[in-house]
Amino acid sequence: MAVTPADMPQVMVIGHPLVQHKLTLLRQKQTSTGEFRRLAREISLLMAYELTRDLPLEFTAIETPLEPMQAPILAGKKLCIVTILRAGDGIAEGMLDLVPSARVGHIGLYRDPETLEPVEYYLKLPEDVGERLVIVVDPMLATGHSAAAALARLKQAGATQLRFACLLAAPEGIAVLTAAHPDVPVFTCAIDRELDSHAYIRPGLGDAGDRLFGTK
Repeated sequence: MAVTPADMPQVMVIGHPLVQHKLTLLRQKQTSTGEFRRLAREISLLMAYELTRDLPLEFTAIETPLEPMQAPILAGKKLCIVTILRAGDGIAEGMLDLVPSARVGHIGLYRDPETLEPVEYYLKLPEDVGERLVIVVDPMLATGHSAAAALARLKQAGATQLRFACLLAAPEGIAVLTAAHPDVPVFTCAIDRELDSHAYIRPGLGDAGDRLFGTK
C-alpha cells in the first residue's frame, strides 16, 4: 500500500509489508553482494507496481479459447526508465522484469569537487522520451542535488511526464527535490532520519552502488 505523508503530498512512501521486510534485509551490513542485488531487484519490481498503477488503458478485441471479448490493454507509448548512473541500474533491472517493453535511458552525473554542483558526463535517451511516462531511478535520495539536476536535464530533453523512485530518502533530499520540481511525484520505501556530515543517509544502508557491484 502506498502511504502519502500528510505534510508531503508529493511523496509516496510504499509501506507494503513485503517491501518493508525486504528493505530491512537490504539494510543489514552482513547481507552479501549477491543477496543485496537480488533484494534490490525484488523491491524495485514491487515499487514498479505502485509507480504504474494509474497507467491509462484502452480496450482491444481478442479471442479467448471460448469466445471473443473486449479486453483492457495499455494505451499509448510504454514507459521509459531512466537510471542515474551507476547505482540506478540496480533498480531499473527489477522494474524491467515487470515491464520488459519499457525503453531505458541513462544519465551520468558527478559532483564538481570545487563547486560541489552536479556535472553531466553522459546522456542517452529514447528519441520519443517526450511521449512516454519517464521513471527516474536512483537507490538513494540523499542531498537531492543530482536527482534535481537529472530531472531538469530530462525536462530540457522534452520529458513532460516524470516520476522519481528511490529505495531510501533523507528529509534534506526530499526538500531539495520537491522545491526544484514540485510537479514530479517521489516514490520511496522509507524516509530515514537525516544526512550525516559526509552526506550519507542515516541509518541508511551504506553506499548502494558499492553494495550492488561489490566495490569500495
